[in-house]
Amino acid sequence: MTEITAIVHNCLEDERVKEYKEFFETKAGVKGLVDAGVVKVPRIFIHPPENLPKPSSEDSCCIGLQVPIIDFHGLENGQRGEIIDKIRQAAETWGFFQVVNHGIPGSLMDDLLNDVRQFHEQPLEVRKEWYSHDETKKVRYYSNGFYNPSMAAQWKDGLFCIGAQQLEEEQIPEVCRKSISEYVKHVIQLKETISELLSEALGLSSDCFARAGYMKSVSLACNYYPTCPEPELTLGIASHSDPDFLTLLLQDDIGGLQILHQNKWVDVPPVHGAVIANLGDFMQLITNDKFKSVAHRVVAKRGSSRVSVSSFFQPAFSDKLKPYGPMKELVSEDNPPLYRAIGVAEYVAYFRLKGLDGSSALPHFRL
Repeated sequence: MTEITAIVHNCLEDERVKEYKEFFETKAGVKGLVDAGVVKVPRIFIHPPENLPKPSSEDSCCIGLQVPIIDFHGLENGQRGEIIDKIRQAAETWGFFQVVNHGIPGSLMDDLLNDVRQFHEQPLEVRKEWYSHDETKKVRYYSNGFYNPSMAAQWKDGLFCIGAQQLEEEQIPEVCRKSISEYVKHVIQLKETISELLSEALGLSSDCFARAGYMKSVSLACNYYPTCPEPELTLGIASHSDPDFLTLLLQDDIGGLQILHQNKWVDVPPVHGAVIANLGDFMQLITNDKFKSVAHRVVAKRGSSRVSVSSFFQPAFSDKLKPYGPMKELVSEDNPPLYRAIGVAEYVAYFRLKGLDGSSALPHFRL
């Protein structure tokens, strides 16, 4: 029976690989499926029932949990200490917080979301020019970048910009060129502010993170989650935590982002003009579990397509092999290091191998 089971399993795997290959070869992404009028979610996109959202009557939103919203307006008006306290509490308990009055112009944020939508809703012939799964390309359009034939696909397409702070405007699709270039400048400034506040929240000097070079580089994922005919069967993106130091997320008004808090899935309702700060796995690692990197996901939606822009902050590309461990200022004989030092390249390689299976990659590197 075991041999028969193995044969059946291998046949199913072969079929999934074939279906993935056929999907990738269209270069049309999930948007292409929707444009073709699919009324059933293809098999490769169907997730195991245990990974899917429960009925709304069982959702955590019914018990009043809410991701902290922190107003940066008072940073220069004598409220810095109070804001640092709020960030410390959010970083230790939630791993997420929303920031308002952060300095990024609201008109720029709206323009960027609109331009990203326009890119993804262009005719296929135009989008295909940017389609690639070649990860050496600085700018590429793709679907299901974390390809793993043993796991369900994600109901999402993306435009990815690696090292966005160094890109020439001509390397970016024309429809979103201006807004991406301008947004990158502003989101880097916001990162620098949050970096200082996180450093101070740990009792360190405000430039501690900056001197360590933890977040020198930024890559942008301009995400498009098409409307889904059977949202109860799939996910926009499965449960995961981010393999970076910090993610700053801009989302439109559709909603769908959820984070895992106290073993409950909590909705993160859109707040117009807000930027969501999401601490990555490396932030938890270097703070020796003081700050948290938590699981999050995006649920699929029927009738509405969602747009978001994720800014992933990591060390410079030249430092991808440099090992990062718990900060010496945060460890002691009574509080020894919980993780071995690990390079970003090695961590991301394991993260990809593991796949979006709902578990964190961090335990693999614990001492």
